[in-house]
This record gives sequence, structure tokens and C-alpha cells, in this order.
Amino acid sequence: MVAIREKRRKMNSTKYYLRIIDQIERVRTKNNVNWMDVLRVALKSDSRATLCLLRKINTADKKISKLFEKFKH
Repeated sequence: MVAIREKRRKMNSTKYYLRIIDQIERVRTKNNVNWMDVLRVALKSDSRATLCLLRKINTADKKISKLFEKFKH
């Protein structure tokens, strides 16, 4: 009986967290459009500095991706 109750609680919390993730996804989708708009403005304003910054961001993103790969093992 306790195992069934625990399983239901876990399923309910999983559904709850999945709904939150869905909400985050919707907000991020809209926010990504905003970031692309900022990028367009930055490129028009100072393309050289913007591209330099984008390279730095890309390098850091690659490092983060490599760190995430450690979770797979």
C-alpha cells in the first residue's frame, strides 16, 4: 500500500515538473526571439565587437557542452 502511494506521489511530481518544463520552453522560445533581435541591433551598431563577443560565447558554450558529456558516462 505504501509503495503504491509513493509511486503515485512520484508520478504526480513528475507530471508537475514536466508541466513546469513546458512553461519554461514556451517562455524561452519567446525570449530567444528577443535575443536574436538584440543580436541584430548589436551587429548593426558594432559588427566587429559583436562578432568578437559571439566567438567568446561560442567557445564557452563548447566548454559547457564538453562538461555535460561527462553526465552521459
